[in-house]
Amino acid sequence: MPHDSAAKDLHRRVIKCTAGEYNIAGMAGITDWRHLHGAAFEGRNVLVTGGAGFIGSHLAIALHSLGADVTVLDDLSGGGDPRALPDGVKFVRGSILHQSLLRDCTEGRELVFHQAALGSVPRSIEQPEKFQQVNSDGTLNVLEAARQCKVRRVMFAASSSAYGDSEQLPKTETMPTSPRSPYAATKVAGEAMMSAYSAGMGLDTVSLRYFNIFGPRQSAESAYAAVIAAFAKAMLVGRSPTIFGDGEQSRDFTYVDNAAHANLLAAKYSGELAGIAINVACGIRISVNELASQMAKSLKRDDLRPDYKPARTGDVKHSLADLQRAKDILKYGPIVDFDAGLTATMQWYQEHGRL
Repeated sequence: MPHDSAAKDLHRRVIKCTAGEYNIAGMAGITDWRHLHGAAFEGRNVLVTGGAGFIGSHLAIALHSLGADVTVLDDLSGGGDPRALPDGVKFVRGSILHQSLLRDCTEGRELVFHQAALGSVPRSIEQPEKFQQVNSDGTLNVLEAARQCKVRRVMFAASSSAYGDSEQLPKTETMPTSPRSPYAATKVAGEAMMSAYSAGMGLDTVSLRYFNIFGPRQSAESAYAAVIAAFAKAMLVGRSPTIFGDGEQSRDFTYVDNAAHANLLAAKYSGELAGIAINVACGIRISVNELASQMAKSLKRDDLRPDYKPARTGDVKHSLADLQRAKDILKYGPIVDFDAGLTATMQWYQEHGRL
């Protein structure tokens, strides 16, 4: 039987995670999850797709600390490392494009946190077909597995790139979407599928629009690395950070624990979320020039002046979230502000030297 074959394949891929060289307690962020969420996730069965990656691993660690039975599905194509996961988390190496494996991982799960995706606007412009396959087709696979397995709710990692280059600030969820890159288009398509499955397929969903998430373990190995990780990698070896454009572009930089917190709030929401999109951010705008200056000061390297390069295609000029809907529906507010998050992140990079 095909299903039996998939089950055997799943058994071969399962790894019980052990901390190894990592200090899990020191990697779980600066947030007391029990204080915030109590026993809300005790004993609950959950799946985190992309759970060995940057955001997904922080979320998986938070869920595990709250007593959830956590399964992580990740093919490690994004550079994730299952050694970052605590003992007791079940790690399955595989792709959301592998439908039978995905269904086996989803079976018996009450909640699915869908974090798996290819990231990066510039990379998506170079590889649009690959982004369509993983981000769009993969998200459909996740939704269909969740529907078939009678999952209660799917939390989707959406993106502020949905707003495009609109000059309106702050960005409100009622604004029309205007994707300016294949990456953004796949995230908007994912939101549409979340809404469709909630409206007509009997599966509750929510799209959490992340704004420039940063924090410990964010990799700078790729040429497409997020700006804070890329700046840290350069500065820690005494090189000037590269800024694309004039540096006056601004972002609503959001520490990763805020993203995890928003997912947890959405998961335990008692009503129906019905595919709604909700911003997840800090609600404060920081220019890239300000960011570079603050990071240089934290390293006592004010001599490291930015190296300016031409602006990149697809990058938006300004990004700032309106958080009223998040507050009204989820009772969300940022639990770690930008300054505290940047301090914790830079400390982690300095101590671990892993970028």
